[in-house]
Amino acid sequence: MNEAAEVVTIERLAAGGDGVAHLADGRATFVPRTAPGDRVRLGQLRTFSRYARARIATLEEAGPGRVTPPCPHYTRDDCGGCQLQHLEPARQRELKRGLVADALARIGRLDVPVPPVVASEADWHYRSRITLTPGPGRRFAGFHPLDRPDRVFDLEHCHIAAEPLMALWRVLRAQLQLLPPDTTALVLRTDRTGGLHLVVKATGTQAWGKGKALHERLAGAGVAAAVWWQPEGGAPRVVGGDREAFPATVFEQVHPAMGDRIRAHALAALGEVRGAHVWDLYAGIGETTEALLAAGASVESVELDRRAVDFGARRGHPRARDREDAQRPQPAGVIRHVGKVEDVVASLRDPGP
Repeated sequence: MNEAAEVVTIERLAAGGDGVAHLADGRATFVPRTAPGDRVRLGQLRTFSRYARARIATLEEAGPGRVTPPCPHYTRDDCGGCQLQHLEPARQRELKRGLVADALARIGRLDVPVPPVVASEADWHYRSRITLTPGPGRRFAGFHPLDRPDRVFDLEHCHIAAEPLMALWRVLRAQLQLLPPDTTALVLRTDRTGGLHLVVKATGTQAWGKGKALHERLAGAGVAAAVWWQPEGGAPRVVGGDREAFPATVFEQVHPAMGDRIRAHALAALGEVRGAHVWDLYAGIGETTEALLAAGASVESVELDRRAVDFGARRGHPRARDREDAQRPQPAGVIRHVGKVEDVVASLRDPGP
C-alpha cells in the first residue's frame, strides 16, 4: 500500500490541536482537524526523521463528538483561526482538560487532580478582538489559512467574534479602499463599555488622511467606531471619532467574561488581603488593581502602556507615577508605575502584611 494512503487511528490530541497517530513504522504523525477515535486515510504526508505531518484524505470513521463545523470558512478556506470546530463544545472541553492533565503529568511531573473545564455561557460570538490581514490591493481582508501565513482568504463572517465586531466588519468590508496602501493589519475590538474600535496598522509614517472619512462612512451606516492609525514603531492615535476613547491597543483577554472569572478565582486563592501590600504586575487598565483596593489592600501596579495607566487612573484612583517617581514617599492606596516590570520591580515596596 502506498505510504501516503495509510489509514491510521487518532490516539490523542496534541497541545496545538492536531490529532496524533502512529504510522506503520512507528513515527508519530500529526493530523489537523482530527480527534481521538477518528480513523482517517492520510494525504499530503510529509515525513521527517522522528515524526510526520499529514492531512485528512478521507474520514473512514468518525470518533465521538465529531460534528459539521458551523463556520463555512473552517473547511472551505481551511481557516487557521480555529482548531476544534469539528467537535461539539462538550467534547472540546473534555479534550482540553486532557491536554492540561497531560502537561502537568508528563512535563511538570505533577500528580494532581485536574477539575473539569468551566464552560463559558457562550460557545460562539464571544471574542472581543480580531485581527485581519488585507489581501492584494486591499480588495478584501481576512485570516490566514492553516499553516499558510503567506496567504489570506476573504472573510465573510467570523463565528467566534462578538456580534458588534461583525456589524463593524459588514460595513468596513465595502470601504477597504479608504485604508492606507501600506496597511498591514486591521484590529477590530470592543471595549468594556460596548465601544467599537478599528485600529489600522501600517508600515509607513506618512499621515493617513482618510481616517475621518472612514469614520463618517461607518457612522452613516449606523456603526459608531473610533478609528485609530498606528504607524510602524509609532504610537496609535485616533484619526476619527472620540479622542478620549478607550485605549484600543492595550492588552485584555479576548473573552472578557472568562477573564473576569479567572481573575476572581485568582483573587479568591490569594486569601485575605485587607491591610496587606500587593503588587499587580502587567496591570493593563487596572482591573485587578481595583479589585485588590476594594478588598482593602494597598497596591503598586506596573504597566508599560501609558494609555492603559492613564485610563485606569481616570476611572479608578487618580494617582499615577512614572518610574522616576518610585523612590519618593508613597501614600496609602494605589501607586501606578509606568514602565517595564523588570526595570521597576526592584524599587517596589516589599509585598505582604
